[in-house]
Amino acid sequence: MADFFLAAPIDMSDGFKDFFDTIGLTGAGLVTKGIAAVIAVIAVHMLLHLNSDPKTALRKGAMAIGTLFVAVILALYGSTLFGTVTKAPAATSPKN
Repeated sequence: MADFFLAAPIDMSDGFKDFFDTIGLTGAGLVTKGIAAVIAVIAVHMLLHLNSDPKTALRKGAMAIGTLFVAVILALYGSTLFGTVTKAPAATSPKN
């Protein structure tokens, strides 16, 4: 029974870098998830502070739902969206 392992041992002596590599997040991915979380908190705050006036509440509620939608999309696809930004190839000068 001593040879039974639930998971392979992982050396975490390099600290947070190893931890984020094991869960599949890079520094940029972590920042993207953090920004999405802040936007989601702002959207929930907007939803909780709606007016009793129906016209204003509808407008502000729709804006809050849209903000929440942006936060969810950023959380799901933010790493992919920002990961596609690469350095542009060097422009070649036209031959005269």
